[in-house]
Amino acid sequence: MPHTFDAEAVRTWCGLALEALGRAREGIDAINVYPVADGDTGTNLYLTVESAAHAVGAAFNGHAATGTASRPSLGDAIGAMAHGALIGAHGNSGTILAQMLRGMADVLAEEHEAGDAASEARDAGDVRHAGGAVLSRALLRAADSARNAVARPVEGTVLTVAASAAAAAARAAGVPPTGHGASAPRGSETGHGAATAQGARAGNGAAAGHGAATASEDGAVPGARDISATRSPAAPVGAVARAAYEGACAALEATTGQLDVLARAGVVDAGGYGLVTVLGALAETLTGERTTAPTSPLRSTPGSHALGPGRPDAEPRERRRPAAPPAPLPPAERSADADAPYDAAASERAPADGGHSGQLAGCDGEPITGPAYEVIYLLEADDTAVARLRGRLDALGDSLVIVGGDGLWNVHVHVDDAGAAVEAGIQAGRPYRLRITHFGAAAERRLNRETPPREPKRTDGARGTGHGARGERAARSVVLVVPGDGLAALCAEAGATVVTTRPGEPPASGELVDAIRRAHAHEVVLLPNDAELRHTAAAAAAQMRTEGVRVALIPTRSVVQGIAALAVHEEDRGFDEDVVAMTSAAGATRYAELAVAERQSWTMAGVCQAGDVLGLIDGDVVVIGADLLATARTVLDRMLAAGGEMVTLVLGAGVPNNLAERLEEHVRERHLAVDTVNYRGEQPSAPLLIGIE
Repeated sequence: MPHTFDAEAVRTWCGLALEALGRAREGIDAINVYPVADGDTGTNLYLTVESAAHAVGAAFNGHAATGTASRPSLGDAIGAMAHGALIGAHGNSGTILAQMLRGMADVLAEEHEAGDAASEARDAGDVRHAGGAVLSRALLRAADSARNAVARPVEGTVLTVAASAAAAAARAAGVPPTGHGASAPRGSETGHGAATAQGARAGNGAAAGHGAATASEDGAVPGARDISATRSPAAPVGAVARAAYEGACAALEATTGQLDVLARAGVVDAGGYGLVTVLGALAETLTGERTTAPTSPLRSTPGSHALGPGRPDAEPRERRRPAAPPAPLPPAERSADADAPYDAAASERAPADGGHSGQLAGCDGEPITGPAYEVIYLLEADDTAVARLRGRLDALGDSLVIVGGDGLWNVHVHVDDAGAAVEAGIQAGRPYRLRITHFGAAAERRLNRETPPREPKRTDGARGTGHGARGERAARSVVLVVPGDGLAALCAEAGATVVTTRPGEPPASGELVDAIRRAHAHEVVLLPNDAELRHTAAAAAAQMRTEGVRVALIPTRSVVQGIAALAVHEEDRGFDEDVVAMTSAAGATRYAELAVAERQSWTMAGVCQAGDVLGLIDGDVVVIGADLLATARTVLDRMLAAGGEMVTLVLGAGVPNNLAERLEEHVRERHLAVDTVNYRGEQPSAPLLIGIE
């Protein structure tokens, strides 16, 4: 059955792309030999799409808060996806993908402004869904925008794959391809890839010569307005998406013969394979049929990594909103503090001689050559300043990609002088979220991943905090996610490494990986304290195991379960014994939460009105009340009716201390031999959290 390209499709697309990249990530990393053989292209794309998916989810949540029937428009959803990818872009491949999404968002914004209703339905003036012709225009703009963002475009890369996908989509929509998609290379016989390995520049960065076309100054695909006038409104959007995917697959197969470095390694372009994966998810979303993964690129050399078997089954299925996959989280290289000055971040990554680490091998087994550092940062600056920055960074290094617009940009470049690259950003505007990666250090960590860790050396037997001295790991640490500053301070005092969440912004798997690294321990117990974080935490745990850290994930669903587990943690026990004790304590803790309803809604306890106090036990609404104290008493009575020895009360931000005192008095009077303990959690999302052990 045909599917619609609307906001819900964008959300589904994000989820399916994240799942697919989770499955293919390690294989994509394994074939990453260009532009730097640092084995992280799959990783970078995974993290970029993860950020995009979070942004789309936040857009839906924001609309839901305004009314039960409120939904974002297609333009809103694609715009959120593009913005999320922009601010979370990792590496060369992630930055290019972010710009492609921005190009798609720009086309949908133009459709709204033009008021052309021939190929999309409208509701209250918003674009609600688009047809195949609009999708083809969006993909053409995406390919052109990505090429224009690259200072020195090279054929045989993701840019070639994007151009071929756009050309195929245009043909399926019944319109002539224009721009860079018009002459997408068909195979190695084009012969121009190796000759232009360094790229030729024309105008604002578009490639000159074969496979390129002159772009307009605003980055639009030449002839895009003509497409609008001649497109067929009946073009099925699913057929266009499928054609784009198949065109990308064909171009991907040809990349091996277009770049010498790919031919020597016997692989296709890793970034191109990642884009094929993302386009496959789009085709699956809009057709309801599973796509068959490309059969290439597999290494032809011993020890090669396959990207996994294809999925020949093409059975229609219902559109669904998938959960985040339990896939290994990519090994992102980040500074300890993303907003730290560049010299602080670089100091931990620079080799003693401050230069290349040429004797370290990349993923293809060959020495890493070229610039020593990858520098990425977000930049607030105007267009004029960015134009000057582009010229300055292009002179400093290579692999320069600057994407974004409207005052916010993502800057990516490979350089030997990381400080100069950051200084150029400071002169252009306000850089932040800085990441500096030393390619040699990153490769060394990857080569050492399979080396088993040393047996933990115990010194004074004291309980470790997980923050050992630089170069010396602690024996064991606990990492947990908490919703408030008070709980964060409490858990940190107990020796744990803490990830503090904000309302509506759950931590990404990369943040959990960073926290486990900060714990700097041989053994780590991870407590997500939220059922929605189970897959995210599993991905982080799996990734850190590949780096030699022994990680046990206890799937706690509430922070009160995490507190109970932390309370029985003992480092002097064996690791397995400690995990069993903590798991038992968490499992024996029932949890409840009091919240305030934001709007009228149906619940398991009936209809609530905005401002009502909701009592939730194990995630389900069981009590609706008008008063926080009375509702909390009812919840406590229901929970303690099944028994209990200890009540934990965690007070939220702005809740008076006497609430805990009155609830303690209630427990003493109504339930014999039950102790009560309370904490100032200062969580902003819930006035009260309750745990019963």
